[in-house]
Amino acid sequence: MAFDPENPPECPVALTVALIGSKWKLLIIRNLLRRPWRFNELHRDLDGVSQKVLTSSLRELEADGLVHREVFPEVPPRVEYSLTDLGRTLEPVLKSMEEWGTAYRDAILADAS
Repeated sequence: MAFDPENPPECPVALTVALIGSKWKLLIIRNLLRRPWRFNELHRDLDGVSQKVLTSSLRELEADGLVHREVFPEVPPRVEYSLTDLGRTLEPVLKSMEEWGTAYRDAILADAS
């Protein structure tokens, strides 16, 4: 957790940033909104993330109740990560970020022309 759960930030924006404010957590959530992913799939898709940071981010998201880790009883064990119902409520937040980013990129490109 990025904060003390018994004393969360008063500001809702600060709380949200504490939970999902890192670059990698946002990209992990973006991917998990599409479907469940295995660790190595996420590692390959998130160009530049180290295994250590990916592991840490997934553990924090799981501890915060946003990500579910499912271990399948197979040999070798298969582990999949998916969003919890609470994690899925972040979809409109990421959609707004996508729309804003697209509009910003378009405005910057129009100004550069």
